[in-house]
Amino acid sequence: MGLAHAQPTDPKPHACPTEVPTGATCHVGEDGLGGFYWIAVPAGWTPQTGVLVVHAHGGPADTGPATLDRGEEDLKRWAITVKAGHAWAGATYRRGGFGVSMAAEDTERVRRIFVKHFGPPRRTILHGQSYGASVAAKGAEMYATVEGPNGPAKGPYDGMLLTSGVLGGGTRAYDFRIDLRVVYQYVCKNHPKADEPQYPLWQGLPMNASLTRAQLAARVDECTGVRKPAAQRSEQQKANLATIVNVIQIPERSLIGHLNWATWLFRDLTQLRLGNRNPFNNANVRYQGSSDDAALNAGVLRYTADPVAVVELAKDSDPEGRINMPVLSLHAINDPTAFVELESAYRETVERAGNGALLVQTFSDESEHSFLSEPQYPALFTALLQWIDKGDKPTPQSVASLCKGYEAAYGNTCRLLPDYRSAPLASRVAPR
Repeated sequence: MGLAHAQPTDPKPHACPTEVPTGATCHVGEDGLGGFYWIAVPAGWTPQTGVLVVHAHGGPADTGPATLDRGEEDLKRWAITVKAGHAWAGATYRRGGFGVSMAAEDTERVRRIFVKHFGPPRRTILHGQSYGASVAAKGAEMYATVEGPNGPAKGPYDGMLLTSGVLGGGTRAYDFRIDLRVVYQYVCKNHPKADEPQYPLWQGLPMNASLTRAQLAARVDECTGVRKPAAQRSEQQKANLATIVNVIQIPERSLIGHLNWATWLFRDLTQLRLGNRNPFNNANVRYQGSSDDAALNAGVLRYTADPVAVVELAKDSDPEGRINMPVLSLHAINDPTAFVELESAYRETVERAGNGALLVQTFSDESEHSFLSEPQYPALFTALLQWIDKGDKPTPQSVASLCKGYEAAYGNTCRLLPDYRSAPLASRVAPR
């Protein structure tokens, strides 16, 4: 797949964040399409013996232009990669907002920049975190093969690591957020308020609306008391909050965050990326978990997806399981942002494509999303490289054993659960 011909700037030296180990060198540049990139190279790294980890970041948190600071935040968070001795390269993506294939192109673009200026590494790992796991999964398929002098050849990535992944593709991963919008509105009736212009909730928010995140949080708090200690909530607030979190199966602490996604990301996705078409369907969903499910199901707003929008969203973001490299994943079983059951959706996709033998999934007994216990990551890199280099396919048990060996150097404790297997996505998100 070709990329646009705008010329990126050459990497220029930049002070490394303090999280990056001493002796490493950092570089920044512009990708030529509106985005930025960061590169970090550990001391003593050489392309002949070294590993490059190309990072696809999470989000899309903001819908505005790309910023250099965004890349620095990612490098700070994933400095563990450089501590483990690997070079790191990450793109900011050319703009905020939704666009999985676009982000995969930008990620591949920074890999090419690295190779041009630092040399082709011995091995290249594609790492996707959160939404970036969807980007990586899509990119692994987009660049599975490249045109060579003798015809198609294997692409540039030797293996893929997916952490805390949003792995259902756009047509499945966000179903629970349209559910959240309609259930929240049924309960709270303040997003939008009765005296405000009404709009279909799948739109997220009208483009001309002035609602801010702080104002939305205040509305959520007024209805549910979610930002107050439980003892300070009214009985009505307690009942409202219980209905929402029990039906949608999310923790209280992630309610406002998920509503933000379903407000501003949905606006970007439906109105700017899909021509104001609706990709979400809840016409026949049966919601459960409230004190009166019959009233809930009779009262929630219902929407039917536009088939054109579904096709466009699937083309952009849904993985097909066409992988040709080892893939290792890690997911916290109580992830408050990306349901662990999304791992099952990806596993089913890969198995349907006949590539189940190329996927090993690991899970941890944690309740975070953005970054898990530190020694788990070098264990994953080591396990993946042994699989690539020696054909030594890891098991969840062998990854857990490797992790124990890294505790002395990286602190914390390994929280891996070798016997865990994620349940079907339909057990968490009402099927449709």
